[in-house]
Amino acid sequence: MHSILGRNHPTFALPWRTLLPYLVALHLLHLGSAQLRVVAPSLHVTAIVGQDVVLRCHLSPCKDAWSWDIRWIQHRSSGFVHHYQNGVDLEQMAEYKGRTELLRDGLSDGNLDLRITAVRSSDSGSYSCTVEDGDNYAEAVVNLEVSDPFSQIVHPWKVALAVVITLLVGSFAVIIVFLYRKQVLPAPSPPKSL
Repeated sequence: MHSILGRNHPTFALPWRTLLPYLVALHLLHLGSAQLRVVAPSLHVTAIVGQDVVLRCHLSPCKDAWSWDIRWIQHRSSGFVHHYQNGVDLEQMAEYKGRTELLRDGLSDGNLDLRITAVRSSDSGSYSCTVEDGDNYAEAVVNLEVSDPFSQIVHPWKVALAVVITLLVGSFAVIIVFLYRKQVLPAPSPPKSL
């Protein structure tokens, strides 16, 4: 019966013996890649122009990120919004200078949160939070939507329309007053001859 199933047959055992090391290596690679992840608890963040906003990300599992290379990158320009490494803030885009802060209090707990102060409409878009430490690399994406309530209320075409309507109403008022005065006041009498 054993020979029918092929268990003792040399050609049946050979593929499993050669495949086993590859399967073990593949499993270990999968475990290694799953060790580090960056998680964004909120994938979509909203803010109003002028407010401060915090883009949140954290390492999973929790690890001390104090000495890691942490980059917040704006997708639209592929530029660094904030770059931190080993306790030092490095280069960043000019439009974010003085407006960003990596919240260092949470780094030892694996938090990679970035504060942007006085947000602008141009700050809207997608941001990647990337971390790197030796062979470990991971990233997550957060979308920021900045709204400007004043730009939604006052559009340039509305202002132009209001000016035109005001001028028309003012012109009609002047014409009506002119015509009314012409009818109410008596016509000037012709000069008397001597």
